[in-house]
Amino acid sequence: MEPPGGSDPLLQRPWLPVNIAGCQLLAKSWFGETAYRILLTDTHGVWEERMEAAAIQERAQELNRRLRAPVQAFFSHLRDVAQPRLLGSAGSADDEARISLTRREDGGVRLKLKSELAGLPFYWEFRCSPAPVAAVCVHLVRPLLTMSRLLQRQVQQLGGLLARKDAEIQDYRENGATPSRERLQTDVFQETTYREDFTAKTLPLLRSEQHHSLTFDPDLQHLYAAVVAHGSVSPVGESVSREAAEDREQDKQANPPGPKMADRPAVRQRLPVPSDAAERPSKPKKKKVVGLFR
Repeated sequence: MEPPGGSDPLLQRPWLPVNIAGCQLLAKSWFGETAYRILLTDTHGVWEERMEAAAIQERAQELNRRLRAPVQAFFSHLRDVAQPRLLGSAGSADDEARISLTRREDGGVRLKLKSELAGLPFYWEFRCSPAPVAAVCVHLVRPLLTMSRLLQRQVQQLGGLLARKDAEIQDYRENGATPSRERLQTDVFQETTYREDFTAKTLPLLRSEQHHSLTFDPDLQHLYAAVVAHGSVSPVGESVSREAAEDREQDKQANPPGPKMADRPAVRQRLPVPSDAAERPSKPKKKKVVGLFR
């Protein structure tokens, strides 16, 4: 079963590159006691499958006519055979298990797995259908947008740090300091020039490395895990609202609000005061009460 509380066990799993029958994919997988869930993408489509014990029992008997064992008796074998391949491992040299991929006309994909259980062939199929937009947003769009935003802020902070370093070096030079080796001397960092040059040189390289596009290096894996761990505790709207509030607060700190001189009235008009106003005691104001699968 999935973890209690309605949490998504697949969300905390990393996206791992897998190669199934020559097809490059990114995969997420979760296997429970008698349930599983998988998520696949080739960046052109996203597919998923959720299965519980009853459905697994029915499919196992459909694909293996002679199988009469309960789910608990063979699911551990299915998990041990399938999970390594969904984690990017091809299996050992003497492993008889084979896996293939078929694309369906209805837009789905099937992963067909053949292995051996108790001396007899054991067949299984992961029948993945196109994932709903909500799942794609939760597992890909939102985390990647947040990662992009974090990396952008990191670049901005590094640019500011380099500017301060340049000012420090310039101060040393004005006071007669020189580098001990000429090769250590650097030019002043120009952020706009650097960004344009970096983009012009790096984009062609990325286009020529399309076969490496379905990868998450360890640093990105760590960043993705941090993002989903932070974002999984809040609903989508709350997370977006909180980020917007943080941006507004930063803007206020950079530009503190206050009345402008041009907006202030030159003369404040006085209203007539009743003669008995001083004799009436002021009433205290009342305080408001502030109040894995299925």
